[in-house]
Amino acid sequence: MAGGWGAKAQGGGMLLALLGWISSCVTTFVPLWKNLNLDLNELEVWNMGLWQVCITQEEGVVECQAHGSFLALPPELRISRLLMCLSNGLGLLGCLLAALGLEGWRTCEDKPGRKRQLLLGGGATLGLAGITTLVPVSWVAYNTVLDFWDETVPDIVPRWEFGEATFLGWFAGAFLAAGGLLLACSARTTSTDTPLAPACHQGPVAPELPRGHHLHPKNADLVI
Repeated sequence: MAGGWGAKAQGGGMLLALLGWISSCVTTFVPLWKNLNLDLNELEVWNMGLWQVCITQEEGVVECQAHGSFLALPPELRISRLLMCLSNGLGLLGCLLAALGLEGWRTCEDKPGRKRQLLLGGGATLGLAGITTLVPVSWVAYNTVLDFWDETVPDIVPRWEFGEATFLGWFAGAFLAAGGLLLACSARTTSTDTPLAPACHQGPVAPELPRGHHLHPKNADLVI
């Protein structure tokens, strides 16, 4: 029973971890962190990401321009770049470590303790990747809310709103954290699920006779 639960937990954890890592990579590079609809020109939609700003026109034409100087960016965008790149690296490392510790892999089969350490390390790394994804996404979303409800800005000025990448980043962080937690919990059963080798059945051992005493067929009935 414990072995079946451990295998299912490892499979579910790896699936969530891979989905979270892929979603985190997509969130990092798509320019959909913020959306802006201009009242003066409703045919254009502005989209902002960590690396560039894109303008989508009604005809489907998309024009993108990269951000200027890195130091000229707002603090939340500068730090978000670093944290999202760190999250992508940690997510990849966590998936590799956890994959080596899975029960289906032959790596370190004779060392269940090593496989348990790989699963724990992969789960912890994936959990850290989830945190480094949730922090920048939530920070940018918080500043977007503050700017949207800023009373010092006139009402005629367009306001930035949440983009699709914001919600994708929240899902990515949750998937990474959940996958890492499942993998770390499944590591507890790895060392106990390995069945012990059955003992070899041997035939009855004949009693050892004293030295110098030989058993002959003629006097076999005399030996007690």
